[in-house]
Amino acid sequence: MTPLTGGRDGGNSYFPQYESTNMHTDAQGNVLTTESAEAAALFSQAITDFMDYRTTPSARLKEALEKDPDFALAACFRGCFLMMLENRKILPRVRETVDTLRKQANSLTRRERLHIDALGAWADLDILEACRTWEELLTIAPHDILAMKLHHTMAFYTGRSQVLRSVIEGALHAWDETVPGYSAVQGMYAYALEECGAYDEAEKWGRDAVASNPNDLWAIHAVGHVLDMQRRYEEGADWLNFSAEDWSDRNPFKAHLWWHCALFHLGMGDPDRALNMHDDLLRSINSDSYVDVSNQASLLKRLEMQGMDVSTRWELLADHSATRIDDHILTFRDAHFCLALAAAGRTETVRDQLASMVAFAKDNDGWTAEATASTLIPLCDGIVAYESGDYKATCDILWPMRNDLAPVGGSHTQRDLFRQILEDAAVKGSCTELARTLFSERLAQVPGDATYQAKYVALGA
Repeated sequence: MTPLTGGRDGGNSYFPQYESTNMHTDAQGNVLTTESAEAAALFSQAITDFMDYRTTPSARLKEALEKDPDFALAACFRGCFLMMLENRKILPRVRETVDTLRKQANSLTRRERLHIDALGAWADLDILEACRTWEELLTIAPHDILAMKLHHTMAFYTGRSQVLRSVIEGALHAWDETVPGYSAVQGMYAYALEECGAYDEAEKWGRDAVASNPNDLWAIHAVGHVLDMQRRYEEGADWLNFSAEDWSDRNPFKAHLWWHCALFHLGMGDPDRALNMHDDLLRSINSDSYVDVSNQASLLKRLEMQGMDVSTRWELLADHSATRIDDHILTFRDAHFCLALAAAGRTETVRDQLASMVAFAKDNDGWTAEATASTLIPLCDGIVAYESGDYKATCDILWPMRNDLAPVGGSHTQRDLFRQILEDAAVKGSCTELARTLFSERLAQVPGDATYQAKYVALGA
């Protein structure tokens, strides 16, 4: 897609000659090209709800577009929500939206045009280019919390922790507690700091964000990450002790926080509690059209590696994953679809998925295709080898890439699953030297960890 050119002004400037007709602002003061004050208010509320992971943003955007069908940024934001469905079937619809919005270029601000360009890159599955576009946007409109959150979300899926941090730091000069939404910025910064290893700073920023807005799930999540990385399991389980009723009005992201809570219970040596959380909470967000494969598969595999029989729970995940083998929207999702299929013994379907990945990487450009070729395909080869019981092959594949998994996306905690698979394969495949090295690395990072100390000792001299 060709980026937009031209347009009404050079940035986010508010020109008086437009005051009386078609310009309003969002809660942070960013100019919105719409003639409807009601539409502008609904758009701002949609952003607030988006930050709090509520179920209502799409409905608010629909209503905003009913008030003003030409409200370009509302239509763009709605396209972003379609992309978050992570389903290839919606790509033509989103691309059509982008083409339509580009016809309005001359009446839009540069900030609005950059939002449309970012959506276009995203719909072309080049999330790195989408992130670069949001970064450019934030240089001219640092109060654009929507661009900041969209960048934060998608940069997360490229595994580039330092980028998460630097982009927010580049905008922080424009923010303080007087600007609406500041707590969301604090929460994003807390998470970025945590992923960069600045745990004390991260915890402070995260707790300050939650104190300002207890509804901010991302800030709650950021503190949870700190507690996990510091092995503060009991504190973490208390921090994330929220019921389904507590979060009844939140979107499926709530299941990821329950996943973290389940990991805390695993860390405390209570796999039964973790499995109960899987059954009662994580699976509660599944529907006929949506199954949360990533969180559920990741938890089930950890439980299995601790010796727990998870019975037939892989089957639902594999059934859904089988319908998504040609998606290739995010490498992170594809990796977990592969895990679910391989763990359920769907050998032929896994082969079809791997062949589809190879074809996708060969026939496409952009970040997702490149990451698929360089990292996802070998990772999935390692997962398949592990699930087939070929542990030496698993080690041969995963050992050389164990420190280069960031392009798969996700957090350090999420990607740690693949490190645990390698460790388990090294033990089961009698690759003793590799296992000893892996456990030594763990103990150097977390001295005194009883679990890894026992594993290290069990290897013998």
